[in-house]
Amino acid sequence: MIVIADSTPLNYLILIHQADLLPQLFDRILIPPAVFEGLQYQETPDVVRRWIAGPPSWLQVQALRSVPDPALGHLDAGEREAIALAEELQADQLLLDDADARREAARRGLPFIGTLGVLREAARRDLLDLRAVLAQLQETSFFVDPALIESLLDEEARRKDRS
Repeated sequence: MIVIADSTPLNYLILIHQADLLPQLFDRILIPPAVFEGLQYQETPDVVRRWIAGPPSWLQVQALRSVPDPALGHLDAGEREAIALAEELQADQLLLDDADARREAARRGLPFIGTLGVLREAARRDLLDLRAVLAQLQETSFFVDPALIESLLDEEARRKDRS
């Protein structure tokens, strides 16, 4: 399974020390050059810039073969290139958090998952303690409706009760 990642989900997974979940959930994790560059911006947290300066072997930077569709101009460079790369490679999944980027991916028929979806799937596979990791995530600048967090925790509790 090939996943194309945008910078925001990678940023947050790195901040909460969960980026290594990605190769446990997906076969290949690719990022376009704009995402690689975006993770190096001065305003990016130091831990993220250090991580991308020596990326893990499972993360590959993949150049695009063509210029992204101009209709993606309302998105940032990383989102544009991630969507374009997903289309070029017919990726199995796009890793996106931005609402506009997700709407565009849906409009184009591209399957996507966000940071919370990655954590949810990892919890389903018993790879993490969802409550603890969500608490860590909420200590970052990640914005999420508290009702969504409660919904994920309720779902996880029901799953564990059935096990």
